Amino acid sequence: MSGWTGRTAADIAEAVRRGEVTPRQVVADHLERIRRLDGRVNAFRAVLGEEALAAADALAAHPGLADLPLAGVPVAVKDNVAVAGHAVRNGSAASPAAPAAADHEAVRRLRAAGAVVVGLTHVPELCVFGTTDGDHGITRNPRRPDRSAGGSSGGSAAAVAAGFAPLALAADGMGSIRIPAAACGLLGLKPGQGAVPAGLGPNDWYGMAVNGPLATTAADLRLAFRALAGGPDPAAPAAPPAGPLRIAVSTRSPFPGVPVGRGWAAAARDSGRLLAGAGHRVEAAHPPYPAWLPAAVLARWTAGTAADAAACDPARLAPRTRRHAAVGRLAARTPLLRTDHRALLRERLRPFFDRHDVLLTPALAGPVPAARAWSRRGWTANLLTNTRFSPFTPAWNLAGWPALAVPAGSRADGLPYAVQLVAPPGGEEVLLRLAAELEEARPWPRTAPLD
Repeated sequence: MSGWTGRTAADIAEAVRRGEVTPRQVVADHLERIRRLDGRVNAFRAVLGEEALAAADALAAHPGLADLPLAGVPVAVKDNVAVAGHAVRNGSAASPAAPAAADHEAVRRLRAAGAVVVGLTHVPELCVFGTTDGDHGITRNPRRPDRSAGGSSGGSAAAVAAGFAPLALAADGMGSIRIPAAACGLLGLKPGQGAVPAGLGPNDWYGMAVNGPLATTAADLRLAFRALAGGPDPAAPAAPPAGPLRIAVSTRSPFPGVPVGRGWAAAARDSGRLLAGAGHRVEAAHPPYPAWLPAAVLARWTAGTAADAAACDPARLAPRTRRHAAVGRLAARTPLLRTDHRALLRERLRPFFDRHDVLLTPALAGPVPAARAWSRRGWTANLLTNTRFSPFTPAWNLAGWPALAVPAGSRADGLPYAVQLVAPPGGEEVLLRLAAELEEARPWPRTAPLD
């Protein structure tokens, strides 16, 4: 790392507010790192370059610069979120090429907080799967380039893990923030439904898809979340909930028959012990996941893709995407989408969360797949692979509850472990508090050593 790359968002913003560095210098340092190293990672579909430098210069003249919580902080944006003047390609040559007329509200809020958008990051076609590859090539994991960066926010996670930007805007419909966060050794927050502006497609995958941040520290994640939520002043000191929390640790897969790797289960139990050491009341307990959960999330995942695909040229979609959308059109004709499974799931989980404030699980059930052209493989192979390594994330998209991925040590081969924290609606600050406590108890390497 050199110059201002490798610094936290909080450190950069403080230095810019104090006049120790200009926004242009910060942005220029990150653009130079992208230029040198992204050929090895393939995080970005488009690097904004001169546009980002011009935005940095405009920011330097902002009359309220000294009060901006993200002053001069470079941010990468997932390429399914509108950035004014650029097409939202959503990982597909079949998507409309017309440039967006305005920023998405989430992007607007980040810019209003002082952030500078440096580029648009790669996603798998229509953000469907948990690996990031396609016509744009393969987005690689900066921790282990022979492994995928995860998905669908793989480009955003790779950009942060590689030190190309300290923050990234991502989106999560089935785990698409938490999966790549876990794969790349980052923190990733899926906010609860309504906490952050969504608007990611015709129906946001039937309400399962939301925007959220990726970061390397809990403090940075809190800054980004507060800016996106438009809530309390993100620059103000955090006031996390006080007192011990009741934490349930579960290593049981929500999807029957999907095994959980021994190391991933151990990472969850070890994290529980750390939180117990911090004064929380921790016990092993398993949520009562309903037997219909896999069918309910599959129906919304596929039918949401079918709605997104309706705006695309079908002849240019990859075969696995066409198959996924076709399954979704069939699902839309069944009672699965006419049943309020969100309400049913929340009601089923209510007694469990009456007894526990937070659920802690492994973030994944196994390591992220190899970096290969998964987009050229069949639909069934992709479906089975995604289900086997990531059964823990989709339930919380269906419930619409906040969930957060946190690094939890490393395997012998250098790939990270990670855990998932879940809370009922409104629990984002509770999760951020626990993430900070885990960070203090077991620090992790913030960025990959690419230099």
